[in-house]
Amino acid sequence: MDHLGDLSMIDFFIWTSMAILFLVLLCMYRVFRGPGAINRIVAINVVGTKTIAVILFIGLIFEKIDFFTDIALVYALINFIGVLAFSKYFEKRGVV
Repeated sequence: MDHLGDLSMIDFFIWTSMAILFLVLLCMYRVFRGPGAINRIVAINVVGTKTIAVILFIGLIFEKIDFFTDIALVYALINFIGVLAFSKYFEKRGVV
């Protein structure tokens, strides 16, 4: 038995992923009701970062961390490029 009691590591990863997904819902509130464009862009970036963490937890649960790490890296690059594109767009519009 591990030091966490009856909670196995898979259960821990599942509960942690569910907590992160709940935090994603809170960030989605900021995306849709944010006071400005900057807050919305940052919220989208935070959602992407939390999604990367959940993808890595899924890799740990299924014991295929190398495969899911590749997926997480690609998702991180897409998230980064997307945030840069939104920032550039809003800068040209004069919102920022």
